[in-house]
Amino acid sequence: MRPIFLTVENRTNPIAFRIAEESLLPLVFSTQLNFAVLSPTSRFSEPIFGFLISTAVARKRRKSCKFRCQSNAGQEEDYLLDAPVSVGDGFSFSGGKYSDESSPADDWFEQGKFVKAHPVRGSGGKTKDPIFGLTMGTGSQVTDDVFRWFCVESGSPDYPSVMLIHGFPSQAYSYRKVLPILSKDYHLIAFDWLGFGFSDKPQPRYDFDYTIEEYASSLESLIDELAINKVSLVVQGYFSPVVVKYAWNHQDKVDNLILVNPPLTNKHANLPSTLSIFSNILLGEIFSQDPLRASDKALTSCGPYKMKEDDAMVYRRPYLTSGSSGFALNAISRAMKKELKAEVEEMRRILIDENWKVQTTVCWGQRDRWLSYEGVEDFCKVSNHKLIEIPMAGHHVQEDRGDELGEIIADIISKRR
Repeated sequence: MRPIFLTVENRTNPIAFRIAEESLLPLVFSTQLNFAVLSPTSRFSEPIFGFLISTAVARKRRKSCKFRCQSNAGQEEDYLLDAPVSVGDGFSFSGGKYSDESSPADDWFEQGKFVKAHPVRGSGGKTKDPIFGLTMGTGSQVTDDVFRWFCVESGSPDYPSVMLIHGFPSQAYSYRKVLPILSKDYHLIAFDWLGFGFSDKPQPRYDFDYTIEEYASSLESLIDELAINKVSLVVQGYFSPVVVKYAWNHQDKVDNLILVNPPLTNKHANLPSTLSIFSNILLGEIFSQDPLRASDKALTSCGPYKMKEDDAMVYRRPYLTSGSSGFALNAISRAMKKELKAEVEEMRRILIDENWKVQTTVCWGQRDRWLSYEGVEDFCKVSNHKLIEIPMAGHHVQEDRGDELGEIIADIISKRR
């Protein structure tokens, strides 16, 4: 891929420096020529390059500077909004270069399957990106009838079912250490929510608007498809209100509910800055397309977890292969920021309601940098739900202490059975 040049007529233009600083974009000014280089190794999807340019153009009247985009050879080139790469084909990213070598994401993908659940109720039109209105690539289009969910199953289907539900933003891959521990005695189902991992990533207004109500409805469809009998639900983080909402309406279907670092107090009703940045009108579109911010930083800023490169490659994969992953992240961030306070209040009301009959346990990683432990113990006492503290884990407990969490889940379910 040839470098792309951004001509800047004002070498001291503060906008260019601010864009480079805020987005961590490698912006290099030549000492002889009056241009800046936007390296294709910046790990940004192509739409963001266009977005940066269009944003700068919109400001030129106030800043008195002009931008224009050209290729290295001085010829304009079209760009693909979505890389022509299918999931599981060996696509990998290392050292700023694309390669055809095997990726850890391929190994994980081979363990799973696609399950169709929740009917598509959108406009029926072709999905378009929210910035320019261009038609998205085939990888971003969903089927005409039912959404495709990526699921990994482990253990015999004859065993009691346990569904492992990841948080925001994460993937089913986060439960990779839990699966082998529980699969000896349980039928495990880990899935990627719509908009995450390898599941469908519909664009808002076309197929799915990423509201908590929609997520609860889609979860019902998936559980009906995968779990015939009663199921135990394990959910981590900000998707807890979605699962509690489902469980409230289907108490006869849920055997156990295990909440892992859920937002339980009024102070938890605000997204941390690491996540709320994706909901911003300007920076949200930029940062949601950056795999380093959308996956690496989101996972490592909330606790003691230190990400290994092989694991990071699995989380980055969706953002490296398609712009749709970033647009979905942007949409769910906005929905969460708007709805989270009301949903947390409703979840609290449900969990202390006298008609709540589901066996409920709260597991809490005490090194959570996003959600304060203050008030959690008091709430569990008032609601009469068991609280299990995990001292060495952060917000994503299954990442920090996956083995320990697996043993805890097994102990909870076996005792209550």
